[in-house]
Amino acid sequence: MSPERERSSPVQELDDERARRAGVRLLLKRDDLLHPPVSGTKWRKLQPNLARARREGHDTLLTFGGAYSNHLRAAAAAGREAGLRTVGVVRGDELRGRELNPVLAQAAADGMELEFVSRAAWRTRMDPASLDALQRTYGRAWVVPEGGSNAEGVGGCVALGEELRDCGAQVVCCSVGTGGMLAGLAAGLGPGQRALGFAALAHADLAAETAELQRQAFGGPRGDWALDGSAVFGGYGRRSPELDAFRVDFEQRHGIALDPTYEAKLLCALFARLERGLGPGPEAGGIAPGMTVAVVVAG
Repeated sequence: MSPERERSSPVQELDDERARRAGVRLLLKRDDLLHPPVSGTKWRKLQPNLARARREGHDTLLTFGGAYSNHLRAAAAAGREAGLRTVGVVRGDELRGRELNPVLAQAAADGMELEFVSRAAWRTRMDPASLDALQRTYGRAWVVPEGGSNAEGVGGCVALGEELRDCGAQVVCCSVGTGGMLAGLAAGLGPGQRALGFAALAHADLAAETAELQRQAFGGPRGDWALDGSAVFGGYGRRSPELDAFRVDFEQRHGIALDPTYEAKLLCALFARLERGLGPGPEAGGIAPGMTVAVVVAG
């Protein structure tokens, strides 16, 4: 994956009567179509990390994720394409020796070596002593945090915001797991645009971590952004009958299968808000009738 392969993902208008009734024009930024093997926004985060690894003479990328981590799957595919060895540290040592789930099986098929660690070890995974131990086992590696959210990953997402500057949207929504996409997206948007991140998990430090990622990437705050906690649906990876019914209905209406962990939660919460009616208060997230709202489908 080299810079010359960089390209924009399409923006599609979503024709939905629920948005029309609310007086809102909805756009989808189809990052899921950007680089199908790696899947969109993950490609934006991984490409600069792979470039940094090569510049610094690394032949191995070491990264982290849970048992159903799309980031691990994407990192394995990206590393294979770039000719780099990949190591994935997986939360949950009880998984060692079991049959791999489809996500981890695909990562392994793309050459990723999987290291299962206990939840206690997971909590200290980024401590210097833990990283030293991993590199003694697997050799010198370029380390990428969970979700690809580091200064390089944030920088890779700036173009996402830049691509949306002229789409007419006043608010750009994205789902947030680790804060990297939101941090970069906000930095790339133009004047008068706001990034609204819908948290996919209950995490008290998510706003502070997003701000810290901007500090690491840019030296300080960039852009107008906010976090919304209405799309957690019980926690990371949790499902509900309401969410599952929304996914089925959305696919039937629009022919797009949404990731249940991220975009399905975001859009379910957003449509519920549109159907309740948009008032002037903060619960509307800055969305008002007459606005154009873009939603990033990260893939």
